Amino acid sequence: MVDPKGFLRYPRRTRPRRPPEERAADWHEVYAGQELLPVVTGQVREQARRCMDCGVPFCHSGCPLGNLIPEWNEYAAQGDWRAAADRLHATNNFPEFTGRLCPAPCEDACVLAINADPVTIKDIEVTIADQAWELGLAPPRPPHRLSGRTVAVVGSGPAGLAAAQQLTRAGHTVAVYERDDRIGGLLRYGIPEFKMEKRHINRRIEQMRAEGTKFRTGVEIGRDVDAAELRGRYDAVVLAVGATEPRELPVPGRELGGIHQAMYYLPLANRVQEGDYDASPLSAEGRHVVIVGGGDTGSDCLGTAIRQRATSVTQLDIRQEPGPERPEDDPWPVTHPKVYRISHAHEEARSGAGGADPRVFAATTLRFEGDGRGNVRSLRLAEVEPADRRRHRPGTERVIPAELVLLALGFSGPERDGGGGGLIGQLGLSLDGRGNLARDAGFATAADGVFVAGDAGRGQSLIVWAIAEGRSAAAAVDRYLSGATSLPAPVAPTDRPLAA
Repeated sequence: MVDPKGFLRYPRRTRPRRPPEERAADWHEVYAGQELLPVVTGQVREQARRCMDCGVPFCHSGCPLGNLIPEWNEYAAQGDWRAAADRLHATNNFPEFTGRLCPAPCEDACVLAINADPVTIKDIEVTIADQAWELGLAPPRPPHRLSGRTVAVVGSGPAGLAAAQQLTRAGHTVAVYERDDRIGGLLRYGIPEFKMEKRHINRRIEQMRAEGTKFRTGVEIGRDVDAAELRGRYDAVVLAVGATEPRELPVPGRELGGIHQAMYYLPLANRVQEGDYDASPLSAEGRHVVIVGGGDTGSDCLGTAIRQRATSVTQLDIRQEPGPERPEDDPWPVTHPKVYRISHAHEEARSGAGGADPRVFAATTLRFEGDGRGNVRSLRLAEVEPADRRRHRPGTERVIPAELVLLALGFSGPERDGGGGGLIGQLGLSLDGRGNLARDAGFATAADGVFVAGDAGRGQSLIVWAIAEGRSAAAAVDRYLSGATSLPAPVAPTDRPLAA
């Protein structure tokens, strides 16, 4: 512990953000730029002194990666960025991703959170990661020798990339197959540029290439290449295809034009930033936009629609509006508390609407109404009963304008074959009771040498769980190929975050 009284001396101060009206006018990350790096690092060193180096650091249990948080907090407080980066990378392949995208359950598990503001763990993490790149402390780590074994990783999201990097560093020859034209999966096309600029992905990909990982883009396994044939070419296969089967909203009027899944809308906006389009083929500009879904994907749609200059944006959340404090039936430190949260996009929306929250809580969609020409014109909603979201309260119906509707309702597992002719059928795989790829306690499927990592086996989850799964699946593959492994395995397929 650098300062035993640090948590008393220093109030919590988070990383400075650019003004909402400024950042809503561009697509750069919401945080202050490189010119404020000295200010940021100085503040982070101060904030790291708030860490109490607890005898039982519950922040570890809040993160499935098992990040060594008190250790890199101490090094960050001392300004020893090399040691801090070493401890950070010991458990996390991509801390610059998690430091930007993870909702930080570690902070909710911080002992200070019992009755005070927790340590700014997320800000410290991303600053250490950025300093590592800035100071040349994240060089490629190619293996000292090759094993002679080959592995195909299908999917290049965080789980696939983590598995690929771990296996490459263990000495195996790894090729990553991605059906899109660029590496990154939903990190590339699902996460808006203002949440994470894609230069961070590009930098890691170049590091992985220098280590020996091969990348094959524009190749869909199950369509362009037979999955069974791929298995025959490699000694092992890791399926990290994600959970991309979108949940539907089966209400009257769903067939109207102008109603789209969020993951159709967001990639088009990201492709504009990649230079593929001058403007998005599906833009919110000049439209009344309604987002159905109150999670992170809905927030991403909100920030995107604001930047595309929508006339209005409303976000519907079926959940009751939470309070500002952790509920008594939501115990610390094992659960992520259900409290009122404001994302960067909500902050931007409130700035442009006189402080009004763009969300409508406890709202359910009854039906969509058209304009007579086959396009959506409005949405009829109602309040739901607090004890039963399936029932709406009589007398609460109302209509709001809707010229573009975005469905951000989550995902129900990996994409289905649609007849059994795709990846799942070609490998003879099965689905579990939740619609995910079935696997055993060692991440292995019923097909010999085929393993599953990430959301494809777990269901939709956080980026930290995806990276933890990729690392654990890599350990299982290494054991399968070599008979033993020294690779870390932070989670088991059956591990779940606790919920109240």
